[in-house]
Formats: sequence, C-alpha cells, structure tokens
Amino acid sequence: MTAATGRALTLGARRYPVVLPSIRDPRLHVAACIISIHILGQLGLQFRVTIPQILAAIITCAVIEVGLTLRKSGAFVWPASAMLTGSGVALILRTTDTTAGDPWGTNDWYVFALVAGLALLSKYVIQYRGSHVFNPSNVGLVAAFLLLGVERVQPLDFWWGPLDGWLVLAYAIIIIGGTLITRRLHLLAMAATYWLTLAIGIGGLAASGHCMTTDWAFGPVCGFDFWRTILTSPEVLIFLFFMLTDPKTIPSGGVARIAFAASVGITSTLFIAPQTTEFGAKVGLLASLVAMCALRPVFDRYLPAPRSELDRLGPYLRHVAGIGATRANPRRAVASGSVAVVLLVAVVAGIVLAGAPARTLAGESDSVVYLDPSLR
Repeated sequence: MTAATGRALTLGARRYPVVLPSIRDPRLHVAACIISIHILGQLGLQFRVTIPQILAAIITCAVIEVGLTLRKSGAFVWPASAMLTGSGVALILRTTDTTAGDPWGTNDWYVFALVAGLALLSKYVIQYRGSHVFNPSNVGLVAAFLLLGVERVQPLDFWWGPLDGWLVLAYAIIIIGGTLITRRLHLLAMAATYWLTLAIGIGGLAASGHCMTTDWAFGPVCGFDFWRTILTSPEVLIFLFFMLTDPKTIPSGGVARIAFAASVGITSTLFIAPQTTEFGAKVGLLASLVAMCALRPVFDRYLPAPRSELDRLGPYLRHVAGIGATRANPRRAVASGSVAVVLLVAVVAGIVLAGAPARTLAGESDSVVYLDPSLR
C-alpha cells in the first residue's frame, strides 16, 4: 500500500520524507521558460521533435535522479535539476528521421532517453572536489553529436523561421525570462559578456568572408547574414541564458565569471571558424562550453576569490595594470598592456587561420531562406 502524508510518503512499514521545491527556486523558473518553448515548438514553430521524445528524455532523467537521491539520502526529492537536463536535451536534440507535424510519433524515443540519461549520469561520474564539472545537458549533447554523427542526429537550427507571432513570443520568453533569472542570480553581466565577445568574434569571421551551408538556405550563408543568423539565434540565446550560466559549473568569483564567459565566447569563435556547415558551427558552439568547464579550476585558482577586495572588474583591472591607491607602477602597466596586445593578436590570428576552410564558400554568397520552417 502506498500513501502520502504531508511531506512524507509511506511505503509498507517505512516512511520516507518528501522534499518538494520552493516556488522561489530558480530551477522552476528556468523550467517554465524551457517548457514554454517546447509548447510553442509544438503549436506554432513546427519543431521537428515529438512529445514522446520530449517525455522520454525528461522522465528518464527524473527516474534516475529520484532513485540515486533516494539511495543516498533516504528521501524522495523533487528532481528539478534532472528534469532540466532532460528538457534541455529534448529542446536541442533532433533525429534525422523525425519530421514535423507528427507530435505523437514514438520513433527514436529511446535515443532521447539514452542521451538524456547518460548526460545526467555524467554529473555523478565526472566530478572535481565533490562537484560535477560539466553542464550535464551540454556535455551529453556534444557527445551525442560527435559519436552518432550528422547522419543520425542534429542540433536545433540557428534559424527558427520567419519572424511571425510565434517566433516573437518565443523571443519574448527567452529574453525576458532569461534576463530576469540571470539578474536574480547575479549572472546577467556574465551572459552579456559572452554575447558581446561572440558578436565581436563572429563579426571578424563574417568580415573575413566566412560562410556556412545550411538546410534552410539555397546558398551559403555569408557576411552580415552569417553574423545576424548566429547572434540573433534563439538557440544561442538559450545557450547563454540557460546553459552557460549554470551556477554549479561556472567559477565562483565575479571577475572569474566574466573571464570565463569571455573565454567561452572566444572559444566559440575559434571552434566555429573552421566549420563550413551549420551542423559543425552548432556543435562547435556547444563544445566551447565543454572545453572551458574543463578549465574551470584554472579560473578559480588564478583569479580573485569570491567577495574579496579585488573581486570586481574595475579594481582588478587597476591591480593588473599596476595602478594602486597611491601611485601607479609604469613598468607593470606597460608589461600588462604588452601581454594583452600579444594575446589579442594571437587570438585574432588564430581565428583568421582557423577560418580559412570556410572562406572557400564565399564565391556563392547569396543566401535565400526557405519560407518553410519545418526543416527544423
């Protein structure tokens, strides 16, 4: 016999505490945004994903998390983080034999369950000092795309279709919801830093003649169209608001978080630079977070500790430049400036060199977008 009493659940002769989330839990607010996008995807955006696929990912993660938590703590704990992992996987993952317009199709549900389940388990297997290293949905998706390949799976497209009412509503949910959540968590500056860094980097690529081929354009997407497609992509906004800013997988200090976000932006540009297809560009962008999460201990170790005197961007930059409270250190300022210039030149040169393969498409630079968004 099973019975629930207050905040406890009785199974046979044993009583298990039940822990439910607070309405103020930011994970519930993120979940509300992501689920809203899933609903819009089914109603008007013609997402190429089915409801059984979405549920398979979410339920698999929930069951695994509840079971592991019950074994460890002896309590039934609402699997808020796990369900976010499952819904995040289902939002980005697509299988090549799934078509739009079949919301109850059951094909490939096991692919979503497998990818989401393994993504969640990475949180328990790959740890550093008792905490998981990677954002589970991010590392799971990158692994799936690299291992299964473009013939089997694909990420959600950068372009979601013409700017109609459905897409405007999706933008509103992502931008307003993401801004409110990251601001509450003091991570809005981090999200903005990533976007600005990516905008500069992709702008440089676009100016150099970078192009990519897509499933939704007749010709290669180049120049301003390339820059605009990536920087205004709802997928990129979801990435920066809800994946990059995962509090459990980013550095602790404020300065370290800004440096981390800028590093992910630079790495995104470097990983996108050699790609000639949208598939490669999307996987490169997602993989940039995996790479920087692996280096997170470096940011924590060499940048100011949280809430320390230098854990603000202004004081830290003045400290690096040798500008103290009483007098400046000209030699230190010159040395710091020289290092910054060398690093900037190295990054720019790396981006230009890495982007050489994609500039071979520039001769076919006219891109025409399909009016039919069902290719997503």
